[in-house]
Amino acid sequence: MYNGSIKPFEKKVWLSSPTMHGPEMEYIKEAYETNWMSTVGANINEVESIAAEKAGVKYAVALSCCTAALHLCVKLAGEKLYGKPPISHGAVEGKRVFCSDMTFDATLNPVVYEGGIPIFIDTEYDSWNMDPKALEKAFEIYPDVKLVVCAELYGFSGDIKQIKEICERHGALLIEDAAEAMGATWEGQQCGSFGDYAAISYNGNKIITGSSGGCLLTNSLEDANQARKWATQSREDAPWYQHEEVGYNYRMSNVIAGVVRGQYPYLEEHIAQKKAIYERYREGLKGLPVKMNPFDETKCKPNYWLSALIIDEEAMCKQVRGEQDVAYIPEPGKSCPSEILEALAGINAEGRPIWKPMHLQPMYRMNPFIGRTGNLRAKTNAYISGKTRDVGMDIFSRGVCLPSDNKMTEEEQNIVIEVIKNCFR
Repeated sequence: MYNGSIKPFEKKVWLSSPTMHGPEMEYIKEAYETNWMSTVGANINEVESIAAEKAGVKYAVALSCCTAALHLCVKLAGEKLYGKPPISHGAVEGKRVFCSDMTFDATLNPVVYEGGIPIFIDTEYDSWNMDPKALEKAFEIYPDVKLVVCAELYGFSGDIKQIKEICERHGALLIEDAAEAMGATWEGQQCGSFGDYAAISYNGNKIITGSSGGCLLTNSLEDANQARKWATQSREDAPWYQHEEVGYNYRMSNVIAGVVRGQYPYLEEHIAQKKAIYERYREGLKGLPVKMNPFDETKCKPNYWLSALIIDEEAMCKQVRGEQDVAYIPEPGKSCPSEILEALAGINAEGRPIWKPMHLQPMYRMNPFIGRTGNLRAKTNAYISGKTRDVGMDIFSRGVCLPSDNKMTEEEQNIVIEVIKNCFR
């Protein structure tokens, strides 16, 4: 039970903030001095080349954000699966799509943009990612589904290779949302290279950043060119503005691309810094009833983007969350995410709850939700304390993201660790 005895930091310790190095400004200056300030230029070309090489794919398309990349992934997959839709319809209009449940809603909103119906696949405890066994069960229930959208949480991949193999057995395409996992690998293969289509993010808090931006990844030149066309308002190759299909203003700015281009050489350095933060937490929190982000240490090499913990069930004090508020009852020797987050805020440090599962979001509460035992929506006892089949809800209830900024000093992190320890006293 935290008593507020530790003095707050004078300067805020962030969850994950941008880290600039200098070359970024040189590439921005180059864009300025050459007057390539729009959505074409050398920086964009270089980002696409570097992104594809780093991810181990043939082509990358630089876009305004990762959500735009995911949207075009869904359009590409939908047209490959179902053909080109009428102008008034989306590429997966009326089709069911299997989606990760515990993720940010940007993972699956593009499915809805295109008229699809998300079906949520539960999470596994071993990785906090999509459960392959639940995915197999989902294909038993909905054998007509031909598209899966799978996110990799906090830079710690689950068995994305097995997810891909399951998709192939069922004739389904895989979209890999690697927004949080750039630079992470599974069995030595880069995250972002397993999907038929994939997306990565350069948002301000990611492992490297452009302040915004993202890339669509593919091994198909035809698909890469189609994505570029859609992203530039679907302009045809004509002397005037000729349009034969709906397009979008999705291309990355050459100025933003300058920041991304300057960041890429520091990707491995940032990963090493994030790993050190994770390992200090793991060592410093030993003896507490908590566990850090789980991963298969024989197959997964994370990028350690966000360090997170989950509290042992027997060490949880009473906590109740509403739609936008929360209440808890402090108890000696126990704690909960809300108490830890409150304590961190009290020392001017930023933490966050684990992603709230999509099947618990008001806008998606009527959508099917599949676990290892089948459709959990149809079960009145989907959640039984200590014997949960709704894994995502359990992790959300007991998990918390910790300050993981790569500029946080070891001394600052030790204070954060001491605050967490105090919550369990």
